[in-house]
Amino acid sequence: MSPTEILGFALRGLSANRLRSALTMLGILIGVAAVILLVAVGNGSAQAIADRISALGANTLTVMSTSRTTGGGLTLQVAEALDDPTLAPDVKSVSPVVSTSATLTYEGTDHDVSSFVGTTPDWFAASNFPVRIGELFTADDEAQARRVVVIGQTVAEELFADADPIGAQVTVGGALFTVVGVLEEKSSGGFSDANDTAVAPISAVRQVLAGYGPLSSILVEARDSAEVDTVEGEIATILNRRMPAGSDGTAAYRIQNAAQLLRTQTETADTFTTLLGAVAAISLLVGGIGITNIMLVTVTERTREIGIRKALGAPRRLILAQFLLEATLLSVVGGGLGVAAALIGARFRIAGVQPVIVPSSVVLALGVCVLIGLFFGGLPAARAARLRPIDALRYE
Repeated sequence: MSPTEILGFALRGLSANRLRSALTMLGILIGVAAVILLVAVGNGSAQAIADRISALGANTLTVMSTSRTTGGGLTLQVAEALDDPTLAPDVKSVSPVVSTSATLTYEGTDHDVSSFVGTTPDWFAASNFPVRIGELFTADDEAQARRVVVIGQTVAEELFADADPIGAQVTVGGALFTVVGVLEEKSSGGFSDANDTAVAPISAVRQVLAGYGPLSSILVEARDSAEVDTVEGEIATILNRRMPAGSDGTAAYRIQNAAQLLRTQTETADTFTTLLGAVAAISLLVGGIGITNIMLVTVTERTREIGIRKALGAPRRLILAQFLLEATLLSVVGGGLGVAAALIGARFRIAGVQPVIVPSSVVLALGVCVLIGLFFGGLPAARAARLRPIDALRYE
């Protein structure tokens, strides 16, 4: 008997109980779709985290103070000391940062900005935040404490709608700031909006909003991403002189390395994705057990048919191949439908995350479907092939 004829027998066997076959495939469909979608959610979450960290600049370090007491903390003098070509030759730029929340008002419309940043012009390049329209403020603006501001895309949409924001004046803390630019839109994830920000010269922000206390942080940019660890050592040496540890040995500062943070978050996200895939794989196992159950029932129902075919000369391997093929078809067709369902589901956000399909998970899921059909269909097929014609013919 040719493979085409075996396939025809298998298809007729499955179509004889369409509802049962459909329900069996549904179990595989759910399992495959769950595996692919959950891995996609984990991958999407990992990419969102990586994008947010990379948006800060892979070659940057952020210095933060562990103390805000009077006379302590980060100061402009400390920031200037870090920009030392002799002690820190691998440092490209140093940007002091003060950050506060503020309410921007324009023609009666208010918008609360959670991150109103005061810094220097180098901050934009270091933090990978280019301007979309207009221009950035200059070093002269910072030196003269001019009240100019560059706003994020969210702020522009909330305050100006379809109007041109360039040249408009917004009220911040009772003072007027002139909008000179709108930042390029950035992808956002989690609970914060990277585009809901405003950036102005640090001198103007301290004068109007933040006061002249310690800085919030200092952003240090390395000349090359490969030199980030070297730069961390260089600025640590300077900081140890400027900000000695307390009497209890506690460091007065901490350095956040964007590259190290990215590696740590990536490893954590990979572990999370693997765990999600493993949990979803359990549903595939349940689907495989369902195939075994249904095929055992099928063999029992078709015992007399098997006896007649064997009595007419059908070899054992033919019976084995037919029932293995039926189980594999159930698994593969269900798996294919599961892949289609996962691809459709990946178009929607799940738990606030945009799933990103991993091609290898699709190939792996389909491969597992074939193995499930062969493995879980093996027992019923072997049972059918072992039936003695005389016993099968007597079965009622």
